[in-house]
Amino acid sequence: MKLQDDSMDYESRVRQSFGLQGAMQTLGAELTRIAPGAVDICLDWAPGLTQQHGFLHAGMVSTALDSACGYAGLTQMPADAAVLTIEFKINLLAPAKGQRFRMEGRVIKPGRTITVTEGRAYAIDQDKEKLVATMGCTLMCVQDRQGLSD
Repeated sequence: MKLQDDSMDYESRVRQSFGLQGAMQTLGAELTRIAPGAVDICLDWAPGLTQQHGFLHAGMVSTALDSACGYAGLTQMPADAAVLTIEFKINLLAPAKGQRFRMEGRVIKPGRTITVTEGRAYAIDQDKEKLVATMGCTLMCVQDRQGLSD
């Protein structure tokens, strides 16, 4: 199996798959960076995404970070592959308080079947970014499974 190279259109592939995610639409999230092994997703603060103190809910942070990590991994996978998360661990470092949030996913080790990524979540308030969470995420490259493609 050959890993995806720069000649393949990974950006269009990521954008198309992202557009199919109802979860990202619910969050109001958008792709702001797509590069080999790197994806950033941003979203604005909204009342429907908060916990009882008005901070972005940890579940929303986890969801967006998982997608950022997954799509970062997908940029390194073969064109006929689908990506699935098989494990993640999140560290919540500070309350997710801000006007906007940036979730970044980065590939640490691409592999034929398993890819390891890291994620970081930043709260943005008046052009200042604060690290609010980190994630370690393990992904599986799925091929030749009917109904699964990205």
